[in-house]
Amino acid sequence: MLGAVETRSVSPVFVGRVEELGTLHDALVRAGEGEPQALLIGGEAGVGKTRLIEEFAAAARRRGAVIALGGCVEIGADGLPFAPFSTALRALRRELPGELAAAAAGQEEELARLLPELGESRAGRHDEDGMARLFELTARLLERVSAEHTVVLALEDLHWADASTRHLLSYLLRTLRTGRLVVLATYRSDDIHRRHPLRPLLAELDRLRTIRRLELARFNRDEVCHQIAGILAHDPEPDQVDAIFERSDGNAFFVEELAVAAHEGCRTGLTDSLRDLLLVRVERMPEPAQQVARIVAEGGSTVEYRLLAAVARFTEDDLIEALRAAVNAGILAPAPGGDGYRFRHSLVREAVSDDLLPGERSRLNRRYAEALESDPALVPADQWTTRLASYWYHAHNAAKALPAVLEASVSARRRHAYAEQLRLLERAMELWDSAPDAVRRTLRPVDYAEVYPPCGCDPATTALRYLDLLAEAAVAGRLCGERERALKITKRALRLLDEESRGDPHRAAWFWIQRSRLVQGLARGDGWKEIATAQELVRGLPPSEVHAEVLATAAHWSMLHEPGPDALTAAERAVEYARMVGADDIESNARLTLGGLMVDAGQTDTGLGHMYDVRDEVVARGLAAIVGRSHVNLPSVLEGVGRSEEAVGILREGLRLTGTMGLRDAEAWIWSNLAESLVSLGRWDEAAEAAGNAQRRGQTAGPHGSGANCLAFLALARGQVPEAARHLAQGRAAYGPHDPMPQHDLPISWLTIALAAAEGRLADARAELGRALEAGFPLGTQRYAWPLLLEAATAEADSRALPAAREGREDVLDGILGAAKRLTTHAPVWLAHEQWVRAELHRAEGRSDPDAWSEVVTAFEPLDRPYDLARVRYRLAESLLAVGGEDERDRATELLRLTHTVAGHLGARPLADAARALGRRARLPLTRAGEPGPAAADPVEALGLTSRERDVLRLVAAGHTNRRIAQELFISPKTASVHVSNILGKLGVSGRGEAAAVAHRLGLFPAEMLMPGPAG
Repeated sequence: MLGAVETRSVSPVFVGRVEELGTLHDALVRAGEGEPQALLIGGEAGVGKTRLIEEFAAAARRRGAVIALGGCVEIGADGLPFAPFSTALRALRRELPGELAAAAAGQEEELARLLPELGESRAGRHDEDGMARLFELTARLLERVSAEHTVVLALEDLHWADASTRHLLSYLLRTLRTGRLVVLATYRSDDIHRRHPLRPLLAELDRLRTIRRLELARFNRDEVCHQIAGILAHDPEPDQVDAIFERSDGNAFFVEELAVAAHEGCRTGLTDSLRDLLLVRVERMPEPAQQVARIVAEGGSTVEYRLLAAVARFTEDDLIEALRAAVNAGILAPAPGGDGYRFRHSLVREAVSDDLLPGERSRLNRRYAEALESDPALVPADQWTTRLASYWYHAHNAAKALPAVLEASVSARRRHAYAEQLRLLERAMELWDSAPDAVRRTLRPVDYAEVYPPCGCDPATTALRYLDLLAEAAVAGRLCGERERALKITKRALRLLDEESRGDPHRAAWFWIQRSRLVQGLARGDGWKEIATAQELVRGLPPSEVHAEVLATAAHWSMLHEPGPDALTAAERAVEYARMVGADDIESNARLTLGGLMVDAGQTDTGLGHMYDVRDEVVARGLAAIVGRSHVNLPSVLEGVGRSEEAVGILREGLRLTGTMGLRDAEAWIWSNLAESLVSLGRWDEAAEAAGNAQRRGQTAGPHGSGANCLAFLALARGQVPEAARHLAQGRAAYGPHDPMPQHDLPISWLTIALAAAEGRLADARAELGRALEAGFPLGTQRYAWPLLLEAATAEADSRALPAAREGREDVLDGILGAAKRLTTHAPVWLAHEQWVRAELHRAEGRSDPDAWSEVVTAFEPLDRPYDLARVRYRLAESLLAVGGEDERDRATELLRLTHTVAGHLGARPLADAARALGRRARLPLTRAGEPGPAAADPVEALGLTSRERDVLRLVAAGHTNRRIAQELFISPKTASVHVSNILGKLGVSGRGEAAAVAHRLGLFPAEMLMPGPAG
């Protein structure tokens, strides 16, 4: 191999880029303080991106940073999956072996997809979370490695990056929050045409404020002069500088080439184009060196020395001599790892490659492929299948290319590089008809296809079918986000199945299930039509894995959309069929669905038993996707029956497991469920933090919407009405209209009613209730229905004194009562809610029975729901005071003290204000002798209202017109109007109805003071 070789065309002096280097050094300093930095460096080919990275890396290394450099590898037009990350992680492993091993501990099988040296990657079913899990674990790995060492991760030539590399980079740049890490990525800006795949990523990253972009400009004349002086080792003549500057237009690489050409006697305008100039330099080398350059040009970005020797077929001495000549001429350079060669600049490689004849190109690719077939050890093991497939494909040998491409697709799938798998499968489909029948007959599904389960055939002996490729491609497209392409593939597959005379209902049903998932993912429907079609296709057929999957999918869909007896039956059959055919993963998922549906049907202990069993089994087996689901669904069901504390314990364990396994979206769901349970338990500050984590961690709509709903509820309960409206709008937008589910729609309706009531918009609250009642409450939705009915009943009771609320009230109350009668109450929490709803309905009718409210309080006391208990205690105190009597007053006093204390602890200002106002009207002390009194002043005074404005507000709350107010207070209607305007301004509301709602919510006036007189 070659030792150090002088490269005359590279200036030893680094020219310009002072501002850019300053930006990079600033990023290094910030990273050293624990703030990760990300920079994208763009510029046209030859402008000096690599040289800038080299200068910065050298300076960073002198300051103690660890440099991990990875380049996107191009083979023909194919990028190797995750190539820059694999290379960079290898560099980190060399520099920090102990730290990287410790950071990867426990997840070596998963991380081996990027760095095979860590071990053997786990086999198994591929799901939507697989790639996200790998990405999250990679982010955690980098954060841990950079916890104690400043690390510079530099990824070059992003314009060649494969889709999986682009996705991983995007994920890292969006999620890295800790660590002493600088991430740099370079790309050719002149290559990024309108349809270039990197363009959408750049647009996405531009929207992130945490990422800086540097665009390297061309050199000006002075910088070109300094560069030429460095190359020539003396000051150039001004005329020469002018000529080279004009010819190169300030491009650093072309300056080098033109300077060397001029130094060696060539005129700067000798050739018609700069590309020709590059070829002239190649053609001036000895013929063996030219041959080597042509071989390297077709081999990819870098060619290993042993592979080059096998393809060139020179004697070792002749090869060394040819390489020395190419390196001395500045055409080739040793690769950074020291194990191969690459062109010193990709522009030269492109010029040489473009100059190859078609037959010459095919011959070189064939020789590369033959060399790799003879000795796979010539290249790194994780690159062998992909490179062999590429070489055979570009050699135009379909017989060899088809099995090689299929093998490469399997390799990509194992690495979760689904975008590359899809591209390779599409290439295999392209080759299918060109490959000889004899070759196709040797291919087996067991070797190349895994997503379609065997149904009545042996995948080890049955020939691979074109439909198998379509099945693999459909799933790969779904998993990599190319849902539109995947949907077209399923359509093609179903058309082919329709054309087959013998038919294949199992395979057709399987493709319809894929279409269901794609339709939902593309927001084009709820997917039920496709599921129903699949069910019809397998109806009456013997048990099979496809049949079990269809039933499990139908049961899960029904659980989310239309829970009830049919869903329960489908789940039971799915479990039975999956068990009969040994489909363990399908069985586990179906048992989780079955358990939840059984709890909804009242079989609480049996259903929870199923779910606990599945959780324990999948944790023991390490089935990441089902581990995530079990720690989302089980605590959700527990919360649904009021066992919030039990749910919190499982959720905390779920956070630990999903964090370890890299299940980011499952973790987000767990945070959102945790927020819900913490709200129930009265741990509101923790709940708000959990809801925020759900929104930050979530990558799908569900956790975002659920987190927003939780924050909306807390804002309402704390009197922050505008904030509640903002969060509610976020929740509604997150779910969208395309796939309605009760678990999404009913909480939105409940909060919409609550917000409308808080803003005095009773008509809007009634309209939302009407929509909910019309849609109905399916079995299993009681956890969402009871709070909704309660909110509606409370709004009616609170507005009883308003004349405008009288019309239609009876129908509304009948609707609420009718819905309540149909809801199940098999859990204590929902039995308590039923009693509460009935008590509120009585209050709305003007009947407030202390005995009824006492039963509600008794029902809530053992439930560990402090806010709900405080609210019903307030109502009991109110009803006791309405009855009168010393015993009742004493009991009401204690109830209000408890209510006020809990409300103050929670920050539930409206409830605390109401308790104070009721105590003040009844002249009840809310503190015992010796205790400090409540800090809050009279709420009317706190609002800044004068005594006259208090009187006017009382009459506004009673529904009087300005004319009637003027008569009551012996003032003019104009003066009354001025007072009303002042009140609206001080309350921050827009109308009389909202002002009345504020007065009612704060309990400013006793009910008897609000009874309206005759209309004025």
